[in-house]
Amino acid sequence: MGVTTPATYGGPGWRARRATHLDEIGSLWTACGVRSEVDRLRAVLLARPPDSLGGEEDLDERLLMAPVDVPGMRVQCEMLANIFESLEIYCYQVGSQEDVPPNIVFMRDLFFMTPEGAVVGRTASQARAGEERHAAAALAAVGVPILMTMRGSATFEGADALWVNPSLVMVGCGVRTNTEGYEAVSGLLASLDVRSVAVALPQGVQHLLGVVNFVDYDLAVIRADRITDEIRDALRDHRLLVLDATREVTRGLAMNFVTLSPRRILMPAGCPQTREIYEKAGLECLEADVSEYVNAAGALGCLTGILQRA
Repeated sequence: MGVTTPATYGGPGWRARRATHLDEIGSLWTACGVRSEVDRLRAVLLARPPDSLGGEEDLDERLLMAPVDVPGMRVQCEMLANIFESLEIYCYQVGSQEDVPPNIVFMRDLFFMTPEGAVVGRTASQARAGEERHAAAALAAVGVPILMTMRGSATFEGADALWVNPSLVMVGCGVRTNTEGYEAVSGLLASLDVRSVAVALPQGVQHLLGVVNFVDYDLAVIRADRITDEIRDALRDHRLLVLDATREVTRGLAMNFVTLSPRRILMPAGCPQTREIYEKAGLECLEADVSEYVNAAGALGCLTGILQRA
């Protein structure tokens, strides 16, 4: 009588894994994935404002524009979560801890979503060092696969990468994302059969998202005083809605919105002139008060970590 090989050694009871990683998203992994900036928004990740945002000292050291009312920002965060939930967008929230750096609230910067999972960034400023660890823990906690984490001297922030179309990602290189970061992201995207193009960002720009924001498959909002020929070339298949550098754009961050679905956006409240421009262009505009986030140098586009569009 022969000896039967146990299944653990590849015997008769062994069952080979047939599904691909992509097949298992939504079953073994949480439903997630992005390959467009305008597909219907399905799931987001927000960070509850930490105590480290408080105080009026060392604003530059903490990369803040003005003192932040932390309880006020927490109210705004909760109101925003309620808005997402009312729109049937699943909203995960990262709990604040004592050792969390203040800019953790800008989750868009900390990772970039692909169709198969997240790329965890590496922030360029020493003031933000370590935020990526909290972002990685949050992604893992909600069941999002992490495909890559930046290493070495690479810096990469998620708000510097935008899906131009399902087969092309534009990455802004400047103060926040360096060449090494771009090359790392580009290599991963190539393995997913996605092309990438690097564009140099002009001085005075935090992220590519501050220059371009997509509202439909063929329509993008751009900022007139910061757009370059290189970026225009990457957008050659899009019509462009050009915004001048008004106070609402530069101080109110009226361009720092989240696209909910084609031609439907959630934008900062208190920007009536820009809202009128959007509506004349055929956009449906919802608003949220994010004034305390604006004090911290960001708004809806920056604070919303995008997990799923479909």
